[in-house]
Amino acid sequence: MTTPSTGPHHFAMDAWISTAPFEQLLNMKIEEAADGQATLSMPFYREYSNGAGIMHGGALVSLADTAVVMAIKSILEPGSHFATTKMEVTFQHPVKKGVVTARAKMVSKVERTIEGRVTVFDEDERAVMEYSTTFKIARDTKLRGITFADGSATAPASTAEPADS
Repeated sequence: MTTPSTGPHHFAMDAWISTAPFEQLLNMKIEEAADGQATLSMPFYREYSNGAGIMHGGALVSLADTAVVMAIKSILEPGSHFATTKMEVTFQHPVKKGVVTARAKMVSKVERTIEGRVTVFDEDERAVMEYSTTFKIARDTKLRGITFADGSATAPASTAEPADS
């Protein structure tokens, strides 16, 4: 029996604005991402439920965070390195079924700090969660160790700096 690798991991992505392995695991779909805004959707599968049978808050937060990432990617140079440094979440209603949709927008960019906001809606267009977040662009702004389907690649992973540097 082989043990799964704990990293570091190197992988290929379809494009700069595309889902990464974790987002694919949650079946996220990028509906649109342009001009500092993005819309993503995700089905509520049984595997995403908590012990009460409603959609796990962590799954909703993952969708919201990813939606802001796609909004930010739509205005940054491909391969830019940035990360979440702060988030605030308000849950408004439980999700019991269907597909949820996150609508994100970048609300400010001051030097290396970016703020974003997201509202997540259920399939009846009822707001179920509000999400506010702050991201920071790394001083060394290039991601490392990722290949894109168009053949482009980021620098080797061995020289990567953390986003908070």
